[in-house]
Amino acid sequence: ARQLCARLDLGPEAMGRDFRELAGCGGSWGALLLETVKTRKPGELLRQEHPGEDHPRVLSLYASPLMQSQGRFAGAVLVIRDETRLASLEQALQEKRSYGRIIGMSRSMQELYGLLDNLAHVRTTVLVTGETGTGKELVAEAIHERGGGSRPLVKVNCGALSESLLESELFGHVKGAFTGAVRDQVGRFQKADGGTIFLDEIGDISPAVQLRLLRVLQEKEFERVGDSTPVKVDVQVVAATNRDLREKIRLGQFREDLYFRLNVVEVRIPPLRERREDIPLLTAHFLGQLNTAFDKRIEGVSDTVRTLFLAYDWPGNVRELKHAMEHACVLCRGPIITTEHLPALLRDFGQRTPAPRPDGDEAAAIREAIARCGGNKAKAARVLGISRQTIYRKMKELGIADETSVT
Repeated sequence: ARQLCARLDLGPEAMGRDFRELAGCGGSWGALLLETVKTRKPGELLRQEHPGEDHPRVLSLYASPLMQSQGRFAGAVLVIRDETRLASLEQALQEKRSYGRIIGMSRSMQELYGLLDNLAHVRTTVLVTGETGTGKELVAEAIHERGGGSRPLVKVNCGALSESLLESELFGHVKGAFTGAVRDQVGRFQKADGGTIFLDEIGDISPAVQLRLLRVLQEKEFERVGDSTPVKVDVQVVAATNRDLREKIRLGQFREDLYFRLNVVEVRIPPLRERREDIPLLTAHFLGQLNTAFDKRIEGVSDTVRTLFLAYDWPGNVRELKHAMEHACVLCRGPIITTEHLPALLRDFGQRTPAPRPDGDEAAAIREAIARCGGNKAKAARVLGISRQTIYRKMKELGIADETSVT
């Protein structure tokens, strides 16, 4: 009883008092117990947050009628289950499934989340690398949000603007600086002062813009186009590229000194084919979003679609998977997405993927899978739903000659 009073934030003076005097003191637990006394029926309140000495505690409350041996009603019993630790573990697990708007729970994504945590409170220059469609902008948003989302976040797609327009967008210009400059314009760096600027497709900027960007990173200042007055800024730069900047340096297309200034910390996002275990999680995530957006009640994808998704290489990465799910949700009018709802590219891939042989001829199935995958054993293994090591072991056991090079 003393533990109960302490847990429910009641003082020792509550001991021995009439429950009806305490019903109002106990809040939701008191109302639950009182309801059980009145109705003589059990009740429960799950995952209720109650104040504690150090931090709130998560409690589940179960009230049951107390009956004597002769069936006479004698009161009610309140059972309290402390689920604080369980709730914390569930929250930690949920956090591992995502980071901001990034979705994934594979080992490579856990490593990515750990690196982003280290960057949360450090304002340093970051270079985000990865193939197109992997979610580089989401990583920039996560870095910004974890570091203090109240600061400005300014995004610039460097590859979408010509050299002159990009220079004006980044640094601003004064009236009369060039034809059409009818008024002063504040640049993106100045708008991002005190916050973060995200420079996407940084590998596509011209040598002239590279030189001006280098000065901003070194001196924390720049000059507007047509002006000679330096403008000081305090900006965290997060740049992103799907290009091989080392190769561009070798070809003389990118400044090496700028590369080292940008690459203080590199955040590499793995392509989707390197974290296939995240595909079902991403599929369910996009399905939930699209059900809401399209007001549909699609329950999931068929086993055939699931197998196809796991076998496909996704050259467009997460973006391609999202678009494929959107295409399927538009066409699907039933509860399950099937191959007929998929984009043509995926349907064609599915038609080239060997189906399981009904005669149980495992050797023939493996030979067929390898042939259809152009000799690629790793891809054939994924199509068959087995590991790369397993397909080599079975080839040896079944006497299947390795007539093609391993890729």
